[in-house]
Amino acid sequence: MGLKRKDILTIAEMEKEEIDLILQTAESFKEVSQRDIKKVPTLRGKTVVNLFFEPSTRTRTSFELAGKRLSADVVNISASSSSTVKGETLLDTARNIEAMQSDIMIVRHASSGVPALLARHLKSSVINAGDGLHEHPSQALLDLFTIKEKKGTVEGLKVVIVGDILHSRVAHSDIRGLLKLGAEVQLVGPPPMIPKGIEEWGVSVRYRMEEAIKGADVIILLRLQLERQGCGYFPTLREYAHLYGLNRSRLSLAEKGVLILHPGPINRGVEVTSDVADGLSSMILEQVTNGVAVRMALLFLLAGGKND
Repeated sequence: MGLKRKDILTIAEMEKEEIDLILQTAESFKEVSQRDIKKVPTLRGKTVVNLFFEPSTRTRTSFELAGKRLSADVVNISASSSSTVKGETLLDTARNIEAMQSDIMIVRHASSGVPALLARHLKSSVINAGDGLHEHPSQALLDLFTIKEKKGTVEGLKVVIVGDILHSRVAHSDIRGLLKLGAEVQLVGPPPMIPKGIEEWGVSVRYRMEEAIKGADVIILLRLQLERQGCGYFPTLREYAHLYGLNRSRLSLAEKGVLILHPGPINRGVEVTSDVADGLSSMILEQVTNGVAVRMALLFLLAGGKND
């Protein structure tokens, strides 16, 4: 079975069967990263371009490693090193890269919809690596993979997402993916950070941390998107930590065996205390490991590979 689409742009447009296929494919690729020689010839001769117009450590590096472990040629281009600083349009930049026979273009941009715009004009496959306040589909897929790997299933789990839901593209993708796989999703955060009408997506909303995480199977913490906030949504970081930071006391309210996820980078002492971030419940580094496997699966499937 192969992936029946050219691009990976949103979780919203994906069917449950497609998500399942990606997660199943990632299982086999995780084993590759555990070998002494972390390389297979699967995408030899293919060219993968990372086109990143926002800073990134985990996403860009894991896509780069994913391509190299599949033996693809990988090129990294940042905004500062592209001709957009000379006035060239983003579309012209992408078309010129494609003219060099690129096969897959991975795009991160501060404006929502940029990856979809490029996908409409390019023959190359496009992967959305995060666009504005819209979505971050590969992050949601690695979160789903981590939960399923540890819990055996996503269906029926109570998953609580904490923090800046309004500005988080990770949250928007996570919510859609979790609901498609049958999880119960609950959101909690300061009232100004909860989008109006979000309940129509099929989630429930709470404003008190203790009430929300009681009985939770999975807690996904979000970084405060200070660079995307045009005005203050809460008085101080200290007050946010007091009301919504995850500490050992609050963690005790969750289910035994609760998983703690965070897309990173974490702000210790704000979203989570260090003892919880480094504790046995934390899957934060496991998410990073799984990100390479999931992105290997995406590159493989978009390049025409099939999971038999």
